[in-house]
Amino acid sequence: MTKAQQAYEQWLQQPHLPEDLRAELERIRGNDGEIEERFGADLDFGTGGLRGVMGAGLNRMNVYTVRRATAGLALHLEERFGEDVAKRGVAIGYDVRHNSATFAEAVALTLAAYSIKAHLFPVVSPTPELSFAVRDLGCAAGVMITASHNPPKYNGYKVYNEHGGQVLEDDARDIKDRMESIQDLFAIPHLPREEAEARGLFAMIPASLRAKYIEAVVSEVRDPRLGDERSRLSIVYTPLHGTGNIPVREALSAAGYKDVHLVEAQVEPDGDFSTVKSPNPEEQEALALGVKLAEEVGAHLVMGNDPDCDRVGIAVRDASGRMQLLTGNQVGALIVHYLCERHRATGGFHLPPIVFKTIVTSDMGKHIAESYGVHVEETLTGFKYIGDRVTRHEADGTYRLLAGYEESYGYLVSPIVRDKDGVQGALVIAEMAAWHLAHGRTLVDVLRSLYEQYGWYGDKLVNVELEGHDGVERMKRALQDLRERPLEVPGLALVAVEDYLERERRFPGTDRAEPLTLPVSDVQKFIFEGGHWAAIRPSGTEPKMKMYFGVRGRNETERDELLDKLVQALTARARME
Repeated sequence: MTKAQQAYEQWLQQPHLPEDLRAELERIRGNDGEIEERFGADLDFGTGGLRGVMGAGLNRMNVYTVRRATAGLALHLEERFGEDVAKRGVAIGYDVRHNSATFAEAVALTLAAYSIKAHLFPVVSPTPELSFAVRDLGCAAGVMITASHNPPKYNGYKVYNEHGGQVLEDDARDIKDRMESIQDLFAIPHLPREEAEARGLFAMIPASLRAKYIEAVVSEVRDPRLGDERSRLSIVYTPLHGTGNIPVREALSAAGYKDVHLVEAQVEPDGDFSTVKSPNPEEQEALALGVKLAEEVGAHLVMGNDPDCDRVGIAVRDASGRMQLLTGNQVGALIVHYLCERHRATGGFHLPPIVFKTIVTSDMGKHIAESYGVHVEETLTGFKYIGDRVTRHEADGTYRLLAGYEESYGYLVSPIVRDKDGVQGALVIAEMAAWHLAHGRTLVDVLRSLYEQYGWYGDKLVNVELEGHDGVERMKRALQDLRERPLEVPGLALVAVEDYLERERRFPGTDRAEPLTLPVSDVQKFIFEGGHWAAIRPSGTEPKMKMYFGVRGRNETERDELLDKLVQALTARARME
């Protein structure tokens, strides 16, 4: 009997195994491949925590793997904070996905068994509200049960540090090591809810915290230059069945927006996300019902959040009356321009402003910010790095956040949280649209004027999947081949290669090299003359690579030609053609 089969039998023998999990295990009896897949490996705790398909097994999201991760977190916090962690406690939020509330309570009751107070949200909540709660309540950590925009069968477990940002590599590694030292998932302590409440180790976060969060968002984001102009802006909003419905609507209302139309079919929480193929605002189809409603009511702006409301996608009406979807890079550049103009007009910071972007985000926003004299800092992919830099600059008193953004539709414009925030994002986009509308401009008009001033920037994200049993190995070979033979693009001179795994910037044709100061990450970025670039990174253990492209043309035609040229060159190399 294999190790996986032994684990399978151990699970079946548990007297208190939930009936749905038991039935699931009975259905796969005799299916050696399925048993191996579920029990042959543990669900990995990466830098983002856990994420996986829900179901029975060691390689699945269920109450037992959630308890195990929480036990690892509890041991990590005890080591780091000592006795102080018991009274500081941990804030716990959850989204609309199936089993999210169950998993969140499992986190709370496991923490309680370690004498760590759990502060649990009473209702579904956005990820940024969890970040806010950690900071507002003075917690030692936070846990958010969410799988963002993944398909309905997935759920996840994200860990936040005491500053309200996602934990970085060192903390994640320690939690993982402590979690993996726990072999018997059925022996992990957890208190009955009644006992946890009686001992003061389980408390519901009061509704007043949400009101405080919304008040802080509106206070921080609302443009003091705007007044009744907000009433002219007509908005269509959809939470895509997720957690953004109430917080976003309350923020818009408190700021003064009255003409807000809801996509009624997508308002109610729905873990099946039944009206969309994917609840991902990056995808055109996700906003289709919103665009349809905008056409019916003549709205200027469509906004949609992903299920945990940390990202926002938009469509805007152009001068011809057509609704046009904008990319995350385009919206980020528009936000940076709007906030730089606003800061120059109103000021209000005691420290110099700073803009953050990731290394795979378009350079357009960077060049706009720098033209206003605003400092720009780049981070690795992942908003946890932006949140960490915000915290560090706040601590040493060097800069104050003006904006942080990434190409995947995540924005942050106030440091009241330390993660991307779909509530802040929705409000700042509305404020920006209202400001420009009051001056006779659409966001498409503004974007075109920025292209004409700063250059015609173009960007693209391409996923390359290497199917077959040897997909992972082919992916590794392709990435190694790029390290040994840097990317070549006809007509473009390669001027630098940034290898974040080696933490080195090399200059082809010379012996010169410079150290990179960002943390280690398996990312390669190829920079060409003229500022055009391509970057590639693997997607965990899946046989898939994510490729990012950024160009700057003198006109629209040149931009598109440059982008196509880069995409073709790197795609061919990634597929080992």
